[in-house]
Amino acid sequence: MPVNSPPVPQPPLMLDALATPELATDECPRRARTQLDLLLLAIEALDLGGSEAMLAACRELALHGLVRGRVHLWLLRSTNPMRRYSQRRPMPLNEAKALVVIIANLARRLTVVIRQLLLGYQQLTDKQLSLDHHFRLADYLTRFRSHFRARMNPRRAGVIAYSTDEKLNELAIQLLEQLLLCSGVLGAERLWSSLFDGEVS
Repeated sequence: MPVNSPPVPQPPLMLDALATPELATDECPRRARTQLDLLLLAIEALDLGGSEAMLAACRELALHGLVRGRVHLWLLRSTNPMRRYSQRRPMPLNEAKALVVIIANLARRLTVVIRQLLLGYQQLTDKQLSLDHHFRLADYLTRFRSHFRARMNPRRAGVIAYSTDEKLNELAIQLLEQLLLCSGVLGAERLWSSLFDGEVS
């Protein structure tokens, strides 16, 4: 080994807080990969600069050794089997942990907006009013539906289940609720554990 070889980057200590589940392999399961990508999709619908914010968070959190720039982030997200251009590459658990930490970090920054949208949704639902009555909520839902339809493969069974605006709106609201749950101090740990419900033997 050459004397001047650069050191192998080590995962940040924050990833140690995310317990490695006892799985058959050390790869992130299909359902977890899908959920991570959908949460990132919701963040993009919430924040017009969401893609740049993901890369900035990656740098700030010193996760660039695991998520090595825009193309690598796209490759990780494309392991979601619902994607139009789904990649068959596995996602190692450390890369999944990095995405969880990024999502929790961005959710924390967007907490106020997420709370406002969920409160607006609850108020409209209680009054049996159309979601169009809340401009910011309607804007989020419109962007989410647009992102989902542009990036997911309409021939996949999982995508066909969301063929209507109503079903996509329900999914978008569920993702907001998940983002709120992972916006707290232990948000990353809660999100990480939820990804493996039913996966751990």
